[in-house]
Amino acid sequence: MYQQILVAVDDSETSAHALDAALQLARDAGAKLQPLFVVDVPMLVYDLPGSDLTHARDALLEQGASVIEDAVARMKLAGLQGTPRIAETDQAGNDIAHCILRAASEFKADLVVMGTHGRRGVRRLVLGSVAERFLRIAQCAVLMIPAHSAKPVTSDAQATEPIREPS
Repeated sequence: MYQQILVAVDDSETSAHALDAALQLARDAGAKLQPLFVVDVPMLVYDLPGSDLTHARDALLEQGASVIEDAVARMKLAGLQGTPRIAETDQAGNDIAHCILRAASEFKADLVVMGTHGRRGVRRLVLGSVAERFLRIAQCAVLMIPAHSAKPVTSDAQATEPIREPS
């Protein structure tokens, strides 16, 4: 059974589904949960003369703090323990997937839970897929929660209602 579960979170509905699943798994297994938000400032922007990324980075850190605050509140409602984390990509080419990998390794995660938008074709080629890149490099079990999974549970029902399994 899983003892350390990392869940990648952002402010998307898909991420909310992944957090729902991670909360239930952690509660059922008695595992510790680590919500992880990754701040990514694209490396190409660093190459622009006179570019000041301070405002963009600060906005992303603020967004991350809000997302993590929500995840912690939901963890408390579910009676779960764990330490949330905000990580940042760096100029050395560590993308979001590699940041998640590094965080999972440092947390000694048995399982990583993340949402996937399920994009196909040209949209996937253009936008890429963090979930797919992570799945290719993962060193532990990975649970992908599709964008079309059940609606996230809200309010007091969070700690008691089951999550519907994706079909």
